[in-house]
Amino acid sequence: MAKNTFSDEVLELVRNVLKQEPHKWLNAKQVSARLPKELNFTIVEVESILEELVNQELASFQDFKYQYLQSETFEGVFLSTKSGLAFVKHPELDIDIMIEEKHQSVALHGDRVQVRLLPYKEGRRQQGKVLNIIERAKTQFLGYYFEDEGDSFVMPADKNLDIVFYIPDLENYRLEAGCKVIVELQQWQNRKKNPIGKLIKVLGMPGTHDTEMHAILAEFGFETEFPPDVNAEADAIPKEIPQEEILKRKDLRGTLTFTIDPFDAKDFDDALSFRKLENGHFEIGVHIADVSYYVKPNSLLDQEAYKRGTSVYLVDRTVPMLPEALSNFLCSLRPNEDKLTFTVLFEMDIHGSIYHQWIGRTIIHSNRRFTYEEAQEIIENPTGEYAEPLTVLNQIAKNLAAQRYKNGSITFETDEIKFKLDENFKPIEVYKKERKDAHKLVEEFMLLANKKVTEFVYYQRESPRNTFVYRVHDSPDPQKVEELSNFVRLFGFHELQRKKNEPINLSSKALQKLMELVENSPARDIIRSYAVRCMAKARYTTENVGHYGLAFSLYTHFTSPIRRYPDVMVHRLLQHYLDNLPSPDAQSLEKQCQHCSAMERRASEAERASIRYKQAEYLAEHIGSLHEGIISGLTEWGIYVEIEAMRCEGMISLRDMMDDIYEYNDKLFAVVGQRTGRKFRFGDKVQVIVKRVSLLDRTIDFEWYNPHIKKDKK
Repeated sequence: MAKNTFSDEVLELVRNVLKQEPHKWLNAKQVSARLPKELNFTIVEVESILEELVNQELASFQDFKYQYLQSETFEGVFLSTKSGLAFVKHPELDIDIMIEEKHQSVALHGDRVQVRLLPYKEGRRQQGKVLNIIERAKTQFLGYYFEDEGDSFVMPADKNLDIVFYIPDLENYRLEAGCKVIVELQQWQNRKKNPIGKLIKVLGMPGTHDTEMHAILAEFGFETEFPPDVNAEADAIPKEIPQEEILKRKDLRGTLTFTIDPFDAKDFDDALSFRKLENGHFEIGVHIADVSYYVKPNSLLDQEAYKRGTSVYLVDRTVPMLPEALSNFLCSLRPNEDKLTFTVLFEMDIHGSIYHQWIGRTIIHSNRRFTYEEAQEIIENPTGEYAEPLTVLNQIAKNLAAQRYKNGSITFETDEIKFKLDENFKPIEVYKKERKDAHKLVEEFMLLANKKVTEFVYYQRESPRNTFVYRVHDSPDPQKVEELSNFVRLFGFHELQRKKNEPINLSSKALQKLMELVENSPARDIIRSYAVRCMAKARYTTENVGHYGLAFSLYTHFTSPIRRYPDVMVHRLLQHYLDNLPSPDAQSLEKQCQHCSAMERRASEAERASIRYKQAEYLAEHIGSLHEGIISGLTEWGIYVEIEAMRCEGMISLRDMMDDIYEYNDKLFAVVGQRTGRKFRFGDKVQVIVKRVSLLDRTIDFEWYNPHIKKDKK
């Protein structure tokens, strides 16, 4: 049949019939029955139209039946599995499109790819084919070096990567088999052949402290060193503040100002100032390092900071977002030095009520650097020259927090894990660090500054609103709320009960009330951790949806520009609007927000990996030791137990439990013995013995403590 016999409108009309049932094969009679009756097409005409759609590759044909040809392409993230299959989530259909190995091209786990949907086959998952690699998730990979028949190879440490790099040239490297290295992808055009790689760095043999910390950074895509030209640009910045710059700013060098930070901190992002006013109120300043003065848009420093997105905090080290010349010196609000800052000045009373505020660029002079411990000592024993400001600030912070919780702000406080390391960086003690009033004081004023800066920008213009970078936290998914409700009921908490024929209303106030109720429960940390997993992830975006966890309708990150790139973006936008300039392009800002959110997640994963490694390293020296724990997870393959004293999680394999055959019952949230009916539930208090530790995988295996079997307790 000649093309274009029927109009495009008619072709589209028939194609839409197929499109409404994309996974069905329909014959001409079935299609005809689904068309509007007023068209009066005969079966023969419908057959002709369907044949033309096939000719134009707008429909597929099989056994005298026709199907909508899902030939459109879409973009998504390629996620591979150990089995060799991969999946890409379709952004509109909201389903995972399966990609068989033969259709994966040379995509790697995490890559952004273009995918074409393949014709649907009855009874099977929707499949697709990778057409192009739009953007590599990374080009450098952590791996293990080995040789085979005289050739050199690197096996990636990431188990989601089912490839082996061929290294044609070792250059001047001399390597032992099994050592950890970083390899860069150089060339790969055919999935049936090895990708060609180049050795970038040799980290060392597994198991040594420095090797493992560098390996964690490499695993999550963070570089420890700054490029020479970036360091050179940082070093070239003048150390003296120009007089003309000082004259542009509010001079607050005569106001009592101090910082409160961890004892080992070097990058002081924020400072507080205090002045008692004649009317009985207090002038309180939140001063934030003005990184944007030193780091200019599109400079080498700016490009590197954006690429990193954030500083990374491992157990033993900080990998800064900015070179030390800036992070530890020029921008850091060090005591007894003049510093350029962005400031939010509040006139407040002791109850936390705000009577006036001012936002702008300033110059300050910090009078004192407090550690948290020093500030806490003065709060608990208020004597000396700083007793009044710290006592007043602490009381205001408590009142601000009380109001925040009253409005529905949720407390997800979890204990911070710390390690005492010996001279060889071996962990000799693992402990939980308690958050006291000094920590909460600083946090409360930072939250206030973040909130007020956002409100200032948002309400400056009504239509259209100023384009801005928000820190948002979406409301939880209803299905997750249902899961949380079922979970907390196991522990006797029925506050999230469903009303008849109504979905559960999990307002932030309701969740905060639950967190207060579980405060003294033995299962407190388990419930908090589960609740956090049910929450949406906080992220950066130009589209404001509010912050569910804080119960703030407007919120951003303004207070840590030395260690977070979004804060630098916020500082630039804030000055932009203080100068009454029009809104910049939202699209480019949104792309930056997405990148920064991704880098933040990576940094958190790296931090957790370093903690898990040190926990495993500590317990590797205590095989056979007995510990009190609580059941923190249940799966089809094992029971996870968290050692309470060190928040360290390990697993007891179900196949190692020989007294019965155990299975996980998802309705009971329990592992149940088939013969005995013995149940293991979330939150159960248990005693476990350290059985086995894998430093390579950062995993710990436990076994149940049996008091009738004698064990050496180390």
